[in-house]
This record gives sequence, C-alpha cells and structure tokens, in this order.
Amino acid sequence: MKIISRCLIIAFAMVISNLAFAQDENNPWVVSIATNAIDTYPTGKTGSQVIGNTGNLFQDFYNTDNWNYLSAITTLGVSRNFTEGFSLAGRFSFNELTNFGGEKTGDNLVYNSFDLVLRNSLVGKSSTWEPFTEAGGGYIVLGDGESFHFTLGAGLAYWANENIGLSYQVNYKDAFELNGVAHFQHQLGVNIKFGGVDTDGDGIYDKFDACPEVAGLEEFQGCPDTDGDGIIDGIDDCIETPGPKENNGCPWPDTDEDGLLDKDDDCPTIPGPKENNGCPYVDTDEDGLFDKDDECPNTPGPIENKGCPVIEEEVVEVLQTAFDNLEFRTAKDIILNDSKPSLEELATVLNERPTWKLEISGHTDNVGNEDKNMVLSKKRAESVKKFLVAQGVDETHLIIKFFGETAPIADNNTADGRQKNRRVEMKVIFE
Repeated sequence: MKIISRCLIIAFAMVISNLAFAQDENNPWVVSIATNAIDTYPTGKTGSQVIGNTGNLFQDFYNTDNWNYLSAITTLGVSRNFTEGFSLAGRFSFNELTNFGGEKTGDNLVYNSFDLVLRNSLVGKSSTWEPFTEAGGGYIVLGDGESFHFTLGAGLAYWANENIGLSYQVNYKDAFELNGVAHFQHQLGVNIKFGGVDTDGDGIYDKFDACPEVAGLEEFQGCPDTDGDGIIDGIDDCIETPGPKENNGCPWPDTDEDGLLDKDDDCPTIPGPKENNGCPYVDTDEDGLFDKDDECPNTPGPIENKGCPVIEEEVVEVLQTAFDNLEFRTAKDIILNDSKPSLEELATVLNERPTWKLEISGHTDNVGNEDKNMVLSKKRAESVKKFLVAQGVDETHLIIKFFGETAPIADNNTADGRQKNRRVEMKVIFE
C-alpha cells in the first residue's frame, strides 16, 4: 500500500506540482525545477518521538552540516495564477535523509513530499524582485512512514526577464503522524513562466491587445498606426498617408491647386489667390475692374473714374444748384418755395437715370439743444426726400442720413460759419 501511495504521489506531482512564482495575467503558468535541502535540527521540537538531535527554533539555521541534500534536481512543480497576487501551486520533492541534527543514521530514509499551497506575492503584480509567502499542506512519505502535513513558507524570486527567473525559499513542515521529523526545507531553483498568447508577436498579449492579429504599438493597445499620424489604422481613412484627426487621418486636399487647402479655401473647386481666400476676383459690372478695385462694383464705369460712372457737368451743376438754393423756414423742416424749382430739376435728372441713388445728409449748427439739432437734421433730410418722391423719384433710391451738429464744415463761432453748417448735402452714389 505504501509503495502504491508513493507512486501515485510521484506521478501526480510530476504533472501538476511546482514552486509558484510571479505568475500574472499575461503568463498564468509557472514550471519550476529546483534542488532542496532538509534540516531537522532548528525546529525546537523535543520529546521521545524526535529523531536525532534538535535545537531551539531557528538555531544554527544555516549550518549546512545539518542539511540533507542530493546533487540533483529534487523538486519539480507547476502553478497557476488565479487572481492578482495569488496563485495555487503543487510541488513534489524528493530527498534521502541520513543526517538528523548532526546524528548520522545507518540507513538512508527516502523522503517524498507533495505540497499543495496558496502563495501570495507581496508585490502584487510581477516585478524583478518578488518576495512572497505561502501556506498549505500535503503528504509526506519517509522510509516506511507516511503522513499528512502542514507547511508555511517564505522566499524571494528574481526575474531576469518576463519568462525566466531564479528563486530561493524556506518552508517549515510538520507531519501529523511523523511528529518526530518536523523540518525546514530549503529550495533553490529555476522558474519558467508561460501561457500568455501573443498571436501577432507585437509584445502585447492577446487578452490586452485590441488588434490581436495585427502587430501594433503599446500606446495604441496593440493596434498599428502605419503612417505614424497618431490615428490607428482601424479608424484612419488614409492608412499610408499622415493626416490630422479632424480629417479622419487624411491630409487636407487642395482640390483647385491654388495653394490653399480646401479647409481654408472659400472656393475649394475654383482657383483663386490667397488674398481673396482662394476665390477668383470678380468683375460684377463687367467694366474691366475687379470688384476689389472698383468703387462702384455693381455699376459700370471707366477705369479712370475707379469703375464709377462719370457724372456729367450739367448734372453736377444741377446738384450744386439744388444744394445752394435749398433753404428752410427758421428752426423748421419746411422747404421754402424759392428752393423748390431747383429740387424739381434734380428730380427730373434722377428720373432719367433710374439706376442712380441719392444720399441726402442733414446737418445743423451748434446753436440750441444737441438732441433737438439731431432731430431737426433728420427731419430736413426727410423733407427733401418727401419732395423728390412727390416728383416721381423711386423712394428706395433715396438714402437718408443725419448728423445734427456733429459734422460742421465751418466755424460755429461766426454767423457765416453757422450758416454754412446749416445744410442738407446731396450726393449721387452708385452700388
């Protein structure tokens, strides 16, 4: 029966046992091989069942003269991480005991142990140096005796890289039915992590890789950015050509090739100068002057007159006469009868030229209340407009402006100056 039990322990341990170190979510499995040494001396055990010599707990703890070890691989194991910082491990150990606290026995007692432990990494996630503790139990076969046991352990692992490391640990073991052979077990070994899958070989494991089948960058969770524009290929409309996020990773085009990108071009399909926001200059009235240089862009006129129609001398004279003869009743907006003939002549000119517009601006001197003067200037300009409309002039072609006493053309401190400032100006304008 003991031989069968021993064989079962060895076979099972070869499959699932281990020293459990630094598994993580990337590589959840660890396989370990190690050599072990057993020391029964520093256990503090006393009594008739104790074999050989024992000292106080931890006495001569690193006195190797008391150790039992073989020059071979004597520990095998495997473990599995199941949550951050914790793993479940099985471990099989083999040894031969001939030294019990410095007292040699004539026979070599074969030692087999299977441990099942819960291990806690004191640094949580994997790191280069990893201290740990563990606790659990198992089964020991020693010579002709066998028993269940409990174990407590602690150790330190060093990881040379993500997959390979070294470890040293010490476990205290006490068998329930072999109480006389309580012992410490030292173990020094090599550990190999595995189990992580990285299909695309980009160094990011599939479970954390947003693009597990295409190699990519860590900053993009494993997705590629072929053109290096900071936009992953999956949402980049121009994978091989860098472009801004605002244009979905594509460069801004210049459709009309006028040197302005479409986003800045008011006329993206028609070439035009930058100075005109990418639009061509236009000549609305087709008089040979671009609108930008034309003071009357909607009314044809010669270039020499800046694109505005030339006003005939006789019309200028009519305007001047209407201006010179225009008088109102004192402090009123009533046009005097003597002023009406010249206004009638002006109306005739405007009716003969239906595209012209007339700007009528009212002004006053600075005598009296400023607000009243502003109102008076408006009413006088409107009186002129009303008169011209009565003569058949299109009302929409008459533009009223009023300035009160704010725009004098002469000195208000003299009677002559004040007279000149009391005026209604009339100016032909073109669109």
